[in-house]
Parts: sequence; C-alpha cells; structure tokens
Amino acid sequence: MRNEIILIVSLIFIYSSVLLWYKLFGKTGLIAYNVMAGIAANIEVLILIQAFGMEQTLGNILFASTFLVTDILSEKYGKKEADRAVYVGILSYITFVVISQSWLLYSPAPTDFAQPLIRSIFSSTARLMIASIAVYAVVQKFDVWLYHKWWNLTNKLCGDASKFLWLRNNGSTLISQFLNTLLFSVAAFAGTYDLNTIIAIVFSSYIIFIFTSLLDTPIVYLARKITPLNEKVK
Repeated sequence: MRNEIILIVSLIFIYSSVLLWYKLFGKTGLIAYNVMAGIAANIEVLILIQAFGMEQTLGNILFASTFLVTDILSEKYGKKEADRAVYVGILSYITFVVISQSWLLYSPAPTDFAQPLIRSIFSSTARLMIASIAVYAVVQKFDVWLYHKWWNLTNKLCGDASKFLWLRNNGSTLISQFLNTLLFSVAAFAGTYDLNTIIAIVFSSYIIFIFTSLLDTPIVYLARKITPLNEKVK
C-alpha cells in the first residue's frame, strides 16, 4: 500500500499547490506552475511502478494538473490566456531539452560523480521530451478549444455562462486525456517496451486520468471563487 498512499498524498499536495500558486500569484502563478509541472512530469515519467493493481508510469498526476491549470485559465481569463499558457509551456520544454542535452556533451572532471547518473537519466529524457512537446502542443490546444466549445454549447442551451462548469471541465479533459495517453505512450515507449506493456501503460494511465480529471472539478470550482492577492478578476 506504500505506493498507493504516496500517490494519494501527491494528488492532494499537487492540486492544493495549484490553488496556492493561483492565490499568491494569479494567472502568472498558474503559467509558472504549468512550466514546472510539465518539466518535472517528463522526468518523473521514467519511473515505472505498481499501484492499485496496475503497472503505471509516474508523472500522471503532474500531467493531469496541467489540464487543470488551462481549465482554470479558460474559466477565469478566457481562451487567449489558456492558449498563452500552452505556448509558454511548449517553449519552456524545448529550452529544457536543449539545455539538458548540452550537459551530456561536457567532459567530466576526474572527481565527478554526477555525470554517469545524469547521463543515465537525460539520455532517455530527450525522446520523452520531444514526444511530450509534440503531444502536449496538440492535446493542450485541443483541450482549450474543446473546453470553449462545450462552454458555448451550454451557454446557448441555458443562457447562463456560469452553469455547467462540471460538464465543460470533464467533457474536455476526459477526451483530451485519452488522446494524450494514447499518443504519448506510443510515441515515447514504442521500441522501448513491448506491445503488452504499452497497452498496460495506456490503460493504467487513462484509469488514473479518469480519477484525476473527476477530482479536479471541485478545484476548478474553488479557483473560480478565489481572488488572487495581486490582481482583480472581472
């Protein structure tokens, strides 16, 4: 049960952190969090664990929180700011890939102990990051677009833009997360793991994403009630 407990605590901590970053720093905090979560998740995804009876990679909760961030930005600031967070994330990931790969080009000093460890991690991270950048760009843009499509539909049906937040949140995230899970697992792990393992990763990751997506809905409702310390939201 150790892995399961850590995952549950991580979920609570990560979602609470999103609200904290938003309360303290407003939309700038959400965009900064999005960058941190994306980079950290792409390192964490290298770790394969057993939890809740499934084999899964880590990073799922952090990835899920980036969808939470764009949903909050969409809800409180509109499509333009949500798209801006996606673009900042893409540029940050590209920058991180270039910098992390440059570390592998240096000749270490005779007393260095870190280079072999860094090489073992970041020689694999390049492919994961490239796959993640491509999938992130497609899926996050799709998620923002779909969020506002649901919003326009429910607004037309009931004439109240504040209603059906749960529908646009889950209706966009659940579909986008399935697309994200499928595309990333194939792009990142084809040739590294066998087909059965990749299918297991897709299945387990999406199961996790279903729960994280449903559980992030109360967070979006809470964020809608928050006024950040450094700004006034109309």
